[in-house]
Amino acid sequence: MKINAKFSIYIMLLSLFFVSCKSKNVLGAGELKSDVSAKNVISNHYKNELDFSTLTGRMKIDYTDGDESQGVTVSFRMKKDETIWMSAPLSVVKVLITPTRVSFYNKLDNTYFDGDFSYLNNLLGTDLDFKMVQNILLGQAVFNLKSEPYYVASVANKYQLKPEKQSELFKTLFLIDPTYYKMSLQQISQPEKNRLLSIDYQNYQKVGGRILPNEIEINAVDEKHRNRINIEYNSVEFDRDVNFPYNIPNGFKQVEIK
Repeated sequence: MKINAKFSIYIMLLSLFFVSCKSKNVLGAGELKSDVSAKNVISNHYKNELDFSTLTGRMKIDYTDGDESQGVTVSFRMKKDETIWMSAPLSVVKVLITPTRVSFYNKLDNTYFDGDFSYLNNLLGTDLDFKMVQNILLGQAVFNLKSEPYYVASVANKYQLKPEKQSELFKTLFLIDPTYYKMSLQQISQPEKNRLLSIDYQNYQKVGGRILPNEIEINAVDEKHRNRINIEYNSVEFDRDVNFPYNIPNGFKQVEIK
């Protein structure tokens, strides 16, 4: 399968959205408790944060922008709080992300990118850092829910959280599943720029006592574009020894991402 430069970028973006397991035990919806406060929902959300050192596995990625669609299965490795690494078949595309670096290369067109999170922020319409991205991957809130007061409401058998006072720069909305208090939906919007980033956790699975996303749909929308990314996770193992082989080949041309 041909992997073009544009899709390479989205493979790299998708290294920001992963996790799964060998045998999938998909979880059903829980029941809402009418007397739960926003403070209790937030507290339970953080009590269920995933504790691990490393993750390894594979994921199936399907991407469409309305004009073209592509799909690929990639291998990934992650060391919590430190590194995310991905490799497409035959290592034709590799990705390396750290708290200070965002990098990938594509052997099919001899191009590479090596920079920081600033261009991802431009593409996705919000300021992200490694920790925030990691939270998205694991079904945790992208922002610190303890930093300000929230309203809680019951919506579609989920707990909906909205800040009592929305930011002037962007608006957020969170839906939390009542079973294990993991994210069901995260939305970050910039109404003035008609931008929306939506991460929909379609279901979760339980493996070895850990609760992980199973399937995720990501939509990044602005006035001119709508990009949709679907991810299905497979064959994850926890806490193995891992390394992250990555070296941009000589002679490759650096691409500019606008």
